[in-house]
Amino acid sequence: TQRAHLGANAIITYGGKLLLEKRRDSDTWGLVGGGVKNYEEPIDAMAREVREELGIRIPKDKFRKLAVYGEPGRIAAYCDGSVWRMVIVVFGYDFPEEPQMRISSESKDLRFFSREELKNIEIVVTHSDIVEDWFVNKE
Repeated sequence: TQRAHLGANAIITYGGKLLLEKRRDSDTWGLVGGGVKNYEEPIDAMAREVREELGIRIPKDKFRKLAVYGEPGRIAAYCDGSVWRMVIVVFGYDFPEEPQMRISSESKDLRFFSREELKNIEIVVTHSDIVEDWFVNKE
């Protein structure tokens, strides 16, 4: 039996660019977010993850739900050998002004990217289609 993992990730933007974090665990770029704890709603997890990973408090009612990605082929395999089916709730938030962020212990870097700049980086496999969909839909 395959276990399922519920995640919350954010399309966070500023000036038309998308925020990605360079993950310490895989050395790839991904959306801000993470796992939804048993006692949480996805929106609460999103607000918590942004606070933990960026050092910024954004009220949960400021996020808008964009999509749910849960097709059966969305699989993540981890270094410890575990394999999970990923169900990701994607939320959006646009910073009205340039944010002052801090890098958490989970990350190596935080940067805003244009679509063109994304061609030169490696994006987490389970996030690449989400990122692509966002750029396609905003045009």
